[in-house]
Amino acid sequence: MAQLVKLADYVSRYENDLTRYPTQFIRLKRYQWKRIKNQWEHGVDLHAETAAAFSEYVQVPSKWYTGLFRKWRKKTDVEWTHESAISEEEVEDQEDDMGFQASIASQPTTIEQLKKAYRDQLFQFQLKWASSTLYDRSRVDPKYFTDPLLKQLTLRLPDSFLLFYYPIVKVNKAPVELDIILLAPTTCYCITVLEDERMAAYIGSGERFWSKRFGEEEVKVLNPTIALSRMEKVVSSFFRAAKVEMPIRKLIVSRNGYIDYPGTPFEVTTVDRKTYEQWLSKLCSNPSPMKHTQFKAAQSILDHAQTTAMSRLFDAEEVVEEQ
Repeated sequence: MAQLVKLADYVSRYENDLTRYPTQFIRLKRYQWKRIKNQWEHGVDLHAETAAAFSEYVQVPSKWYTGLFRKWRKKTDVEWTHESAISEEEVEDQEDDMGFQASIASQPTTIEQLKKAYRDQLFQFQLKWASSTLYDRSRVDPKYFTDPLLKQLTLRLPDSFLLFYYPIVKVNKAPVELDIILLAPTTCYCITVLEDERMAAYIGSGERFWSKRFGEEEVKVLNPTIALSRMEKVVSSFFRAAKVEMPIRKLIVSRNGYIDYPGTPFEVTTVDRKTYEQWLSKLCSNPSPMKHTQFKAAQSILDHAQTTAMSRLFDAEEVVEEQ
């Protein structure tokens, strides 16, 4: 399942610590699947049993303990990593992240039905991670919860893929909306999507406009290579500034239509209804784990990303005033 690093201009967990959350998400995903699968097969909630046993030996850190730990940490002036120490913020953050509890809402009769139900819940949780942190949250446009392309990319691609879905970045202090950026372990894909009427045919050319034919109707659409070239230029500038060396491939994708572009430049790949499944399956078969260069590339984009969010504390104060 690809990791949704940035969605539009929403605040994201990955902005806080890009090196930590990808592995944390994978652990959480695997644990919850093991728990729900065990419950479906044996009628036993693994999480409930583990939590009950664990609570007999460990108490939740009190405010006195975490405050003492914070003072001691400052006094020692030692550089700790997330692998060797747990701060108060991390304890609270992990508690918030573990708020995701997969459940069996219906009664699936096959393991495939169970997997589908679990993936649907996980997708909703990914949207939460891509629009909130422990202290802030963004208002999510409802369209993203039913966006078929977003759901398909996140659910079908491997865990090692990092997805930027129409992020807004700042270029010379001006906000610029990009299309889709997909960071595989060794390649960056800049993707522009043509997706309007089902079975539409797009006739490409080197002109400013392409023709879109749907039945007897023919209209002009802006040449997608314009947005694609701009996106590639912006991403390349981020990579150069961060000294990131990663190849960038430009793609025009139409899941439900056809693309006829006889003069396709060698640096642009077209993927339409005839080749989409083959292209996606090829990406899904990528066995490579996440790479250091991939993290650097993602961070270089995040460093220029625009974020619009509100404080959770502000929301809580509003609720108290209303009561």
